[in-house]
Amino acid sequence: MAKKSINNIKLGIFVLAGLVVIIFALYMIGRDTNMFGSNYTLKVRFENVQGLTSGNNVRYAGIQVGTVKRVKILSDTLIEVSMLIDTKMKKYIHKTDVVSMSTDGLMGNRILNITPAKDGYSLAENGDVLIAKRSISTDDMLETLDKTNRNIKDVSEELKMTFLRINSSSAFWKLLSDETLPNNLRASAVSIRHAAVNADKMIADIHLIINDVKAGKGSLGAILTDTAISYNLNEAVVKIQQVGDHADELAKQLTSIAETIKQDVNTGKGPAHAILKDSSIVMNLNNSLSNIEKGTASFNQVMEALKHNFLLRGYFRKLEKKQKEEQQ
Repeated sequence: MAKKSINNIKLGIFVLAGLVVIIFALYMIGRDTNMFGSNYTLKVRFENVQGLTSGNNVRYAGIQVGTVKRVKILSDTLIEVSMLIDTKMKKYIHKTDVVSMSTDGLMGNRILNITPAKDGYSLAENGDVLIAKRSISTDDMLETLDKTNRNIKDVSEELKMTFLRINSSSAFWKLLSDETLPNNLRASAVSIRHAAVNADKMIADIHLIINDVKAGKGSLGAILTDTAISYNLNEAVVKIQQVGDHADELAKQLTSIAETIKQDVNTGKGPAHAILKDSSIVMNLNNSLSNIEKGTASFNQVMEALKHNFLLRGYFRKLEKKQKEEQQ
């Protein structure tokens, strides 16, 4: 009886140990841990892991290559994730590969995806930190969707108000019901077409003028292309400049003369002051002019007397006759 009890105890211990081994094996298989192969560790750092936990899957180009070993908080803005990767992947994963987070299916667990780099940098070693790509979280997507919904609501409200205004606008419906509108639009289209044709002709004429100018035709073309005309124009410009220089010199001389006269008048020297300021000279000039006028009058009287003199009367008559003939 005692021997039977001992056997039952041994059997129970053996069954219990087998159950523990089976449970542990199922746990390791469920976590996708390589029980019989070697692994190495790679790391990546995120600002937000979005519910990622130890045991989540790690994939390389869509292939299962490992699991999340540990999630560690480094600071209030940085979280480090350690990945347990199959050693067979050492020859494929590079230091410049990018790690991003996604969801296994629509509502599945969070997973890490390693995207191969294009530059082919050196291979990643144990403990290296890969490049993290910020992924859009569900909260961000919902927030963006909420903003989009609000914008669509505002747009729909504006469209609704626009249609209400159109429906309540009698002028708009009157315009649409106007039977002359199509004819007017058609006439406007014809006018626009004619204007476009005229514009094309004008552009063609402008091109023709430009080509003639380039070919040296016409006055403008000759001016632009004929070197002789260009030389003559340059000579004319030089002469005009010389005339301007002479005019400047003459103006300077006139200004100097005016300054001299002004200085003579102000200082009481020179003929200008005597003529303009000295009253005796003015009186003498007036007397001289008066004497000249009297002399002229006396000379006229003498000439008139000579005309009536019998000795010179014939001469003056011939002279008057000759003057009349010349006037005719």
